[in-house]
Amino acid sequence: MRIMGLDVGSRTVGVAVSDPMGWTAQGVEIIRINEDQEQFGFERLKELVDQYEVERFVVGLPKNMNNTIGPRAEASMAYGEKIEALYSIPVTYQDERLTTVQAERMLVEQANTSRAKRKKVIDKLAAVMILQNYLDGAGKKLF
Repeated sequence: MRIMGLDVGSRTVGVAVSDPMGWTAQGVEIIRINEDQEQFGFERLKELVDQYEVERFVVGLPKNMNNTIGPRAEASMAYGEKIEALYSIPVTYQDERLTTVQAERMLVEQANTSRAKRKKVIDKLAAVMILQNYLDGAGKKLF
């Protein structure tokens, strides 16, 4: 069973998948979208779902620091509802506060990459972190 993690933004969706055992998350790609024009990349997402035989989505939920749901979190939940309806695959939401900040810090400190290069991979790395946090939490619940 593979799980797909998604970091949903207004212009991109970072995509990660778990290994078949559900232990680790690997970055796959960044899908370009345009929320304003209602272009959500569902066709490419479906190709990836089929390719990786995905059985669950984990969508990052960017809550506010005070634990409330703001406009960006509402948009992520709307995206999750759409993909759940389109593909009949369950969606779980994972708190993603600070994952993009963590991902950027990791790229700056460990990869020493330019801002332009970081921008190209940040959403994919954030998706990996969202999914890995979910997998780590799910694993702890089993024991």
